Amino acid sequence: MGRGYIFFVFLLIHSALAKKHPGIKLPEQPVQPLKKWLTLSGDKPEVVARGGYSGLFPDSSSLAYELGEGVTLPHTVFYCDLQLSKDSVGFCLRDIRLDNNTDIDTIFPKDKKFYDVNGKKVEGWFLIDYTAEDLFRSNTSLKQNDYTRSPVFDFMLPPATVDDVAGLIKPNRLWLNVEHDMFYKLHKLEPEQYILDTERQMRYSFISSPEIGFLKSIGGKINKSKTKLIFKFLNATAIEPTTKKEYGLILKDLASIKTFASGILVPKDYIWPVDAKRYLMPHTSLVLDAHKLGLELYASGFRNDDKLASYNYSYNPIAEYLEFIDACFAQNRDNKPAKGALIISHNGASGLYPGSSDLAYQRAVDDGADVIDCSVQMSSDGVAYCLPSVDLSGDTTATTTYLPRAKTIPEIQPKAGIFSFELTASEIQGLKPELPTPEETSLPRNPENRNKGKFITLSEFLDLAKAKAVSGILINIENAPYLASNKGISITDVVAKALVNATFDKQVTQQVFIESDDTSVLSSFKNVSSYKKIFNIKEIIGSVAKESLEEIKKVADGVMLRRQSIITDKLGFSVGTTDVIKTMKSANISTYVGVLRNEFTVIPLDFDADPTLELAVYINHMHVDGIVTDYPATASAYKRSPCFNPNASPAYGFGISPAEPGQLINSIIQSKDILALAPVPALTPKDVIDPPLPPVVENVVKSTVPATAPSPSGQPANAANLGLCLSLMMVLGFLSLGFYQ
Repeated sequence: MGRGYIFFVFLLIHSALAKKHPGIKLPEQPVQPLKKWLTLSGDKPEVVARGGYSGLFPDSSSLAYELGEGVTLPHTVFYCDLQLSKDSVGFCLRDIRLDNNTDIDTIFPKDKKFYDVNGKKVEGWFLIDYTAEDLFRSNTSLKQNDYTRSPVFDFMLPPATVDDVAGLIKPNRLWLNVEHDMFYKLHKLEPEQYILDTERQMRYSFISSPEIGFLKSIGGKINKSKTKLIFKFLNATAIEPTTKKEYGLILKDLASIKTFASGILVPKDYIWPVDAKRYLMPHTSLVLDAHKLGLELYASGFRNDDKLASYNYSYNPIAEYLEFIDACFAQNRDNKPAKGALIISHNGASGLYPGSSDLAYQRAVDDGADVIDCSVQMSSDGVAYCLPSVDLSGDTTATTTYLPRAKTIPEIQPKAGIFSFELTASEIQGLKPELPTPEETSLPRNPENRNKGKFITLSEFLDLAKAKAVSGILINIENAPYLASNKGISITDVVAKALVNATFDKQVTQQVFIESDDTSVLSSFKNVSSYKKIFNIKEIIGSVAKESLEEIKKVADGVMLRRQSIITDKLGFSVGTTDVIKTMKSANISTYVGVLRNEFTVIPLDFDADPTLELAVYINHMHVDGIVTDYPATASAYKRSPCFNPNASPAYGFGISPAEPGQLINSIIQSKDILALAPVPALTPKDVIDPPLPPVVENVVKSTVPATAPSPSGQPANAANLGLCLSLMMVLGFLSLGFYQ
């Protein structure tokens, strides 16, 4: 598995909040080491793996530590929450209660107890009631303590002792966190004595605790030149057991902490607060305040799969990390992107603004898209618009006003919809764009931008593309046969005329891509040799017949593929790759993949739920010619970064080496039955060849097609009867049940 990012990390602050060094600009190649980091010592920030590779494997399992040691940065620090058994054996376990991350409750169902833990009544199964032998003899095993994460590796491994963990880490850089010293002392167990008895063998690099009394006591008994003592802050309103003060109040007296600790560990929102709506607030002065006192600062709570992360980060964990440290992705805005796959927008930057709105296109250009796209949809009076879908019910406010005009058209989709060709241009212009939660991801997108922007016509899109001088445009055409035979509209003629009017047929600097799932549509543009034609293969395929390649080459220069046609997956992990890319390239057919999204719910778990690592797989491992994405900024940042080179300078630790699809899951789960995939069909000639476009029926729309949409005359009236509207919405919902694909 390639080197990626750890799910839970604590990063020693490289103060992005402090004033930047003036004039630092990172060249593309070769990369020279930075002279000095803005950490207190000037050294690189520490990367601390909480519980090992705990975003993927059960926290603090031997597998999490062993795999974590193998895939992360050299000299990574491994974090262990110390828990003591009845016979004073030290374990690395996330919680003082065993039932949170083991199956102890099913093995000893009658052992649930209530204990007072720092003044709070806590129930569960506690390690202090069991000896180490009790756990091992009963085959107690670990499970993922975060129920939103994959249970694939649950119940495979026993709890790991501190000694076990120390033996897995080379070189040994262990961070021991003592969370409940007072509780253990009340039950005749001594974390301090355990540390003193084992420190020579374990060589602890860091010892942290949220209890001031513990740190003051052990401070005079250990070698502080070899082991750093760190005071851990809990939530601001929680009570510190020694002083009985809230942590938020203790934070105001940092100077007192310097007397017994060399640094502090704080939740990340102590530095960058997030408001109730999930937007960043102004940063605090904590970094500078701590550094002025000579205190190192460590931040906690980072995870790639954070459903509550600020919308400012657009579900890109690297964007969040860069608010805290400068890594190889920082300060590269002015760098030229490396050569490689084209960055193609998907309805503009549709992860940030409503798809196909003017703001989405402007943002895509600003964020570094090479090619901006327009999915052409027609109004009933023949005006071509850029719209995310022919069905307006999901990406516009059409359901508010035009729900009574919803219908089912089996030739287009099985569920009911409100279709663009049923509305006039004036009616479409009266709609507001909508930024929906994609059903594929289930994660909401930026609510502040939900209805911002306006829709634009195809001619306005072409004018924008010329004005912004993007490298290319992609025009997507669908439903041409239905529009010709039922609505009297030749969408191919409309598009062709618009391109000629904008002189794109004579362009030499801006590439035009014509995309369609209908080969007859592509054939209608064969007379303009400068256009590149892309055949959209919407179905998931596992291979390509030779005869299919020959048919594709007759009409297209490239193919648009779904992700699953390139990388197979199961149980949330990549399982392997198909031969589709290799086969296409052998026939000199360009390959494009889409749609890529930042949301971690659609990224294979062995890609660390990290959109940048997924990009690395498709671009640097599968060598696609282009990627289609809702978030062009993420792809652009990757291509501008020195990390794009897997052999990046040691100044950044490492480049991003693509994960080998299927390597992780196949190396751990040996059962072929578990990983067996259902047969995936091959692409056959009949899947490629489409019948000629039907003739355009007459007298359905005016023969003179408006060149532009009329100016809006105001918002359409709202539906007269709210009860009727709600009833129709229910009908629309029932019509769609069971048909969505």
